Amino acid sequence: MTTSLSFDPPETFEVIAQSPPEALAGVESVVCVPTFKRPDMLEATLRSLEAQQGGHDFAVIVVENEGVERAGGLRASALLAAGLFKGLVIVEPRQGNCKAYNAAWRCALTRFPALKQVLGIDDDEEAEPGWLDAFLKAAATAPAELFGGAVRPVFADASRAWLSAHPVFRSHYSASGPVPILYSSANYLIRREVLERLGFPFLDENFDFTGGGDTDFFIRARAAGLRFWWVQEAAQRETMPARRSEFDWIAARGLRNGAISARIARRQNPGLTGRLRVLAKSFALLAASVPRGIALGIRTGSGLIGLYHAQVAWGRLMSEFGVANEQYRKPEKN
Repeated sequence: MTTSLSFDPPETFEVIAQSPPEALAGVESVVCVPTFKRPDMLEATLRSLEAQQGGHDFAVIVVENEGVERAGGLRASALLAAGLFKGLVIVEPRQGNCKAYNAAWRCALTRFPALKQVLGIDDDEEAEPGWLDAFLKAAATAPAELFGGAVRPVFADASRAWLSAHPVFRSHYSASGPVPILYSSANYLIRREVLERLGFPFLDENFDFTGGGDTDFFIRARAAGLRFWWVQEAAQRETMPARRSEFDWIAARGLRNGAISARIARRQNPGLTGRLRVLAKSFALLAASVPRGIALGIRTGSGLIGLYHAQVAWGRLMSEFGVANEQYRKPEKN
C-alpha cells in the first residue's frame, strides 16, 4: 500500500491489532480516534460509530497515546477482534495531541490505498447516528476540502448545563454552508488531497501540550487556498465531567485560548515590527475585554461567562512574556 507523500522520519507508531488487508483495500473513509487513559469512554465512542446510519463502508484507526498500560488500545483491540469495527489499533508512545493525530493520518494514508477522506472524533465524544452520512453527503457536493461539524456538550452535573452558552463549550458556527475557517479538530472531515498538499508532519508538534495545533493547521490550509464548509447535521455529543465545569478549568481554558491566539499571530507577523503589532493588539484586546465581557455577561446572564474575554486577553499577554499555559501536559486531568 503506497501514498504519493514522502515521509521522513520513519514511523514512530506500532500496529497492535488490525483487520485483514483485503477488508481495508477498498475503504475510502477512515475515522481517526485518538485516546489516552479513557477506555470506557473510548468504547462508548466506538459503539456510536458502529451505530452509524446510511450503510456507508468505513474503517476506524484508534491511536493509543499512552505507551505503558495501553488500556484504550487493549480495549479497542478486543472490540476489533469481536467485530465491532474494522480498521487498525496503533500505539503512538510519544505523548502529545499533535503526535497522535499525525500518527493517525499517516497510518490512514499508508494503509488505505483507496482513501478519499479522513474524519475525526475524540474519545470523550459520541457521534449522532446520522453523523457520518451527513458528512459524506456534504463532501460529495460541497465545493470545499475541509469540513467541520457541531459538538454539543453534555455535562455530567446536569445543574451546570447553563455553561453550554460559554464560548469554550460552544461551536463556532450553527448553520451549514461555507465558512471562512475551522478552529477545532474535535469533529472534522478532511479530504486526502489536503494532507498531501500540506505535507508531513501535518500538525506542528510544538503545540502538543498547549493545544492550537489544529488551528495552526487550518490557518496553513487557508493560506494554501483550501476551502471550508460547516455541516451542522454532522453532530457529536461531548461528555463534560464535573472537572470541566469548575471555575479554574474554565479560566485555564480561556487563558490557553489567548496564548494560542498570540502564538499563532506571532508566527504570522515575524520580526520586531510584527512582534510590536501583535503586542499592541494584545493590549487592545485587554482594554476591549471589559465592555465585551459586560455585554457577554448580560447576554448570557452569567458573570462567570462574562469573564471569558478578559481571560483570553490575559492569556495573550502572558504568552507575550513567555508564560505558556500547557493545559494538555496532564491530559488525564483535562
